[in-house]
Amino acid sequence: MKDEALAERCRALKLILTDVDGVMTDGTILLLADGTEAKTFHIRDGLGIVLAHRAGLKTGILSGRNSKAVALRAAELGMAVVRQGIHDKAAALGEILASERLGASEVAYIGDDVNDLPVMQAVSLSAAPADAPLEVRTQAFMVMEARGGQGCLREFVESILRARGDWDRVLSSIGVATQ
Repeated sequence: MKDEALAERCRALKLILTDVDGVMTDGTILLLADGTEAKTFHIRDGLGIVLAHRAGLKTGILSGRNSKAVALRAAELGMAVVRQGIHDKAAALGEILASERLGASEVAYIGDDVNDLPVMQAVSLSAAPADAPLEVRTQAFMVMEARGGQGCLREFVESILRARGDWDRVLSSIGVATQ
């Protein structure tokens, strides 16, 4: 039953949004002596974004913090939507929906903490990393097996592409033979 509900939600998707700290990273922020910060990103999450694009989906970031590292990573991956320094994620989602001319039923979101709940409750498909707080895991449509910063975004994207029936086609588009 949940597989059918997942497939139905995934077929309508046009945009996958993600939080950064705690999803694309493990939540650690390394503050350097010069005031800059460093983050580590899991390479599989990056390929997940590339695969989403190959399937015709847009991707984006909705983050409460501002970070040059995030802006660079988003640009490197060709992410269409980048909103940082957001205090009201629900309001930012509304702005994104308006600017992208989308309905909430066309958006998926993965977040890891309670400030992500308003967006998770508004969109069609929500997910949380395995190490998200109980309140977030309980509200998510899907809970990933991977922890934040350990490939949970890739797992989310792969679940979406498989549910849509796009997985084999997308793999072949990068030269991977499928059965």
